[in-house]
Amino acid sequence: MRVIIIGCGRVGARTAAELDSRGDHVTVIDVDQRAFNRLPSTFGGVTVRGSGTDEDILRGAGADMADLLMALTEGDNRNSLGAQLGKHIFGIPRVIAKINDPLRAEAYRTLGLETMCRTVAIADALVVAATQGAEATNGFVEPPTAEPLRGAPPEGSRADAEADAALAVDSPGNGG
Repeated sequence: MRVIIIGCGRVGARTAAELDSRGDHVTVIDVDQRAFNRLPSTFGGVTVRGSGTDEDILRGAGADMADLLMALTEGDNRNSLGAQLGKHIFGIPRVIAKINDPLRAEAYRTLGLETMCRTVAIADALVVAATQGAEATNGFVEPPTAEPLRGAPPEGSRADAEADAALAVDSPGNGG
């Protein structure tokens, strides 16, 4: 698969590295040359310095042959513009835009773009974690890897019961 990724921040670099390691042909575009330092030394794809909202840059990056374009910068407007250029000017079959604002994400979907709204994704994962535990989030919320060195006594322990009793005495309306 031929993939163009606009934006080499943390999300773009990680996505590019993962797709590259799977054998996809990946081209990453970013305005900041230093951003490409986020890519691993094993990255075998192509890097292009420039704006993913510039038709000439997209053309030079191979947009006319791409199967997928992902717009992953920090800006909703840049992502939607780059994604729309990919979809409507270059006819890229699949285009995904990372969008922070849920209302904008919905609006861009009506323009034929696939969207990833991290606000919705994070909120949904947190609700699942709160109600079912971190393990139920498929890795979106990571459980702790160790017990804290200090902190609250283990639930059900004598110290826990004593702490509950002390709170009950000190609570308003309990004479405390």
